[in-house]
Amino acid sequence: MSFKRTPIKEKVEEIMDFFVDEKPNYNYLRSVFRELRKKLSVDVTTVKKSPSYIPTEEEMKKYYKVVWECKNFQDMVIIKTLLYTGVKINEFVDIRISDVDFANCKIRITEKRWQKDRYVPFPASFKEVLGMHIEKMHKQQAVYLFESSRYKKKYTDRGIRTILQKYAKIAGMKSAISPQILRNFLITWLKKSNIDDSLIQSYSGHQRKESLLHVYSTIDSKTDFGDSREAYDEAINQLSM
Repeated sequence: MSFKRTPIKEKVEEIMDFFVDEKPNYNYLRSVFRELRKKLSVDVTTVKKSPSYIPTEEEMKKYYKVVWECKNFQDMVIIKTLLYTGVKINEFVDIRISDVDFANCKIRITEKRWQKDRYVPFPASFKEVLGMHIEKMHKQQAVYLFESSRYKKKYTDRGIRTILQKYAKIAGMKSAISPQILRNFLITWLKKSNIDDSLIQSYSGHQRKESLLHVYSTIDSKTDFGDSREAYDEAINQLSM
């Protein structure tokens, strides 16, 4: 037997009448609809996600070789900063020059969702190149770490993705290269380098260790490699990029 259901937008308008005066928050609405599912005996269905694509070391070296040979200094710094920090694209485009701490080789990341900041490292070997880039940005009177010299505005999510994919095509990569894929690669590389999950969690911004393990469950957890700064630098230096 088939049922004729009310269009979603119309149903939302009907339901709103029950809530509009109560000014509900997210948790309240979630709890209400959880109970509603139980009363209606609606099963929760989940879609099994396919494993995230994680490039091999050989693929990343092939990719970066093309970046290096194209000799676009700013593109190189963008890609290295993404690769070394593993930040999400929305965090990346919001990095300001003032967020870079050269003394401790780290960058402050403002997390709008959780309303708190965290710090991500970059290798000491990258300090000179990043410093040259920032000097150029200062001359342009830039505020953000990566700004378009033509439009005097920070790079957009789309602009960064376009840059990454341009080199993926030149390199003949089988899969697209995105900020998330560079993030996947870094976190996996750090885990393979025996860096403890709790240290990776503080870099990656995962709120819970369990969520980190869920996403990267194909990699075995290792014991603490020692001092986090030294461990991170050693792991990155082994990439030879």
